[in-house]
Amino acid sequence: MLESNATNQHLNPEFNKLYPEEDRLSQMNRDFRFHPARNSNPKALTGAQVEAFNRDGYISPLNVFSEAEIAEHRRYFDQLLAHVLASGQDNYSIKTAHLLYGKVYDLLTDQRIVAYVKDLLGENVVGWGSHYFCKLPGDGKTVGWHQDAGYWPLTPSKAVTVWLAIDDADRENACMKFIPGSHHYGHLTYQLTEESDPSILNQVVPEAEKFGAPVYNELRAGQMSIHSDLLLHGSEANNSTRRRNGLAIRYTTADVRAEMGWNEKGVLVSGSDPSGHWANPRRPEND
Repeated sequence: MLESNATNQHLNPEFNKLYPEEDRLSQMNRDFRFHPARNSNPKALTGAQVEAFNRDGYISPLNVFSEAEIAEHRRYFDQLLAHVLASGQDNYSIKTAHLLYGKVYDLLTDQRIVAYVKDLLGENVVGWGSHYFCKLPGDGKTVGWHQDAGYWPLTPSKAVTVWLAIDDADRENACMKFIPGSHHYGHLTYQLTEESDPSILNQVVPEAEKFGAPVYNELRAGQMSIHSDLLLHGSEANNSTRRRNGLAIRYTTADVRAEMGWNEKGVLVSGSDPSGHWANPRRPEND
């Protein structure tokens, strides 16, 4: 595997040829410092939860949707997945879904979710990402230890991921795992995986557990977690007979700059965007 970090990628011609997008990211001047939440009067979270986010890099579990509400969305996803698979795509391919499907846009803008996020990011919040991570029974795919910020042309690093459980997620069916406190180490050196690697992502931070002991993010369907874009996280293979599906929804503050056209994905879900940097697209008509 090719080893890389934020400062030396562009010096390696072999790297540039094999991973052009990684090379573009490496040449961006990104601020990878953790920016803690500053909120003495949270509305949806407790003060202790805000403190826990700053200390550990995540909060979990948070209740959002009733059993009936999440069951309705699960039925919707079942139909969407069947359509996607029939078209020749795979179960990990439903990305930037809020720009394609109105029902996903509705989740991204749901004020019950946004209220939790606002307590961490402040009033001016943009939702820009939505990706179903659906692990089918026995699919054998892993998600190696990684930091979300390494993939994103955003600066500074003031983004969070909401992971909404569409199915129950536990250790048996490969729930997410975190390394608490790892967001305080900045952007960590990672390796790029080979095609034969079982990880669905192309980055992995080696020996990640030297930064701390993992904790497992077990959630009931309808619950969510929030984690920092700098937190080390991943998941193991789903070797069970149960599906494990979750929707990763990405949020950041309106003052963050997005390169490579990613500002076109951003929907203003709270407050304002004085600079007009984010495109703020409308809800898709297609559900």
